[in-house]
Amino acid sequence: MKAVMIIYNQAHSSVVMEILDNCSIRGFTKWVDVQGRGSVKGEPHYGTHAWPSKNMAILAVVPEEMLPQLLKELKAENNAAKQQGMRAFVWEAESVI
Repeated sequence: MKAVMIIYNQAHSSVVMEILDNCSIRGFTKWVDVQGRGSVKGEPHYGTHAWPSKNMAILAVVPEEMLPQLLKELKAENNAAKQQGMRAFVWEAESVI
């Protein structure tokens, strides 16, 4: 199993949910109003008057065989709207109950 954390601009919210559905990923935890800024470029997402946009984050634990399709679809969405910003991080999920 793999843990996948997807951090994205709130503008991507419905598309990210659609991608999870397309990949048959049902279980996840979602955080709203997540603040941050890109590591290379891009505007901060602080939810303030000066930087009004916000991020969201999803954590899903998925079987390893689902990962390629999920990452492919997320990458395509990110490439289509690079200014909005999206990142996905993957690591081992060693214990699931």
